[in-house]
Amino acid sequence: MPHRTRPLMGLLIFTGINAVLVQTITPVYDFVCFLPYWERRRERIRQELHSQLAQTQHMKATTQASIC
Repeated sequence: MPHRTRPLMGLLIFTGINAVLVQTITPVYDFVCFLPYWERRRERIRQELHSQLAQTQHMKATTQASIC
C-alpha cells in the first residue's frame, strides 16, 4: 500500500516552522549587526579615509606652493 500524502499537514508544519524562524530573526540580526567589532571596523575605516584625504590635500598644497 503506497504512502498517503498529507498536503495540508505539510503546509501547516511549513508555516509553523517559518513563523518560529521569523520570530527569532530579530534578536539574531541585532546580535550580528550591532557587535562592537563592526563599530570598531567602521570607525577605523572612517579614520583611514580621513587621513588619506588629509594627505592628499597636503600633497596638493605642497605642489602648488612649490610651483608658485
